Amino acid sequence: MSTVDGVRYAADGPVATLTFDKPDRSNAMDVPMQARYGTLLRQADADPAVRAVVVTGAGKAFCPGADLGLLENTAALRASVEGGGGTGGTIAAAPPAPGGGHENFRDVLAAVSVGVPVVAAVNGGCAGLGFVIACSADVRFAAAGAKFTTAFARRGLIAEYGIAQLLPALVGQGRARDLLLSGRTFTAEQAHEYGLVQEVVPAEELLLRARAYATELATYSAPRSMAVMKAQFTREASLPLEEAAREATALMIESFGRPELAEGLASWNERRAPQFPPHTGRE
Repeated sequence: MSTVDGVRYAADGPVATLTFDKPDRSNAMDVPMQARYGTLLRQADADPAVRAVVVTGAGKAFCPGADLGLLENTAALRASVEGGGGTGGTIAAAPPAPGGGHENFRDVLAAVSVGVPVVAAVNGGCAGLGFVIACSADVRFAAAGAKFTTAFARRGLIAEYGIAQLLPALVGQGRARDLLLSGRTFTAEQAHEYGLVQEVVPAEELLLRARAYATELATYSAPRSMAVMKAQFTREASLPLEEAAREATALMIESFGRPELAEGLASWNERRAPQFPPHTGRE
């Protein structure tokens, strides 16, 4: 239950909850916090006892994005380097990006790469980097009145961390371009209208609803089936339909020999909850 680098982790049965908890910065994210999020999500994925993960924020914000102080310091350092300031006229190598370098996207997009389903419970302000994290989750619930914004264009930035691919897949090209180019703020209710979030619930019920949904996944859906489907979502999106269907058919035939099918059929016939074996993707 302790908070390390601004992220709190707790497990309740088969559902783990990751909470952004950095009250002095309204859950704004720096590099250690970002790395901690990715590490904890991968650890949950490797734990056979965990079958679903909820990601939320403490207080009134989900995650308003990268810490603006970090962005300001990086911009000032880059300007100094490019102008030769403080270097005796020698142009040094450009400073690293505020997110931690070219490979840090692996932490930001950790929800996409893990096999365990990830449910985002957006309790409040969700912007920039936090918006990407929410979009990379498998399912999103939001508190009534919660505010969203991509923010990037209004900070002089670009569509970061693959959001130019993630967002159109969720809301369509036209709406995604509107939200990214304008950087305008929109509400949870509008996000539901756009198809970005699946449900909007009263703030005091948000975490209960998200955990209830995650518990349903953990109880009735086979961990391996969900992990394979998540890989299919990513893989098949870039394939022609015929090729995607061919690959899915091969996976289907392979699943005929798996214990999950036998248990799924037995539980249905016996009118009971299934007892699917754990899956960590390392078999």
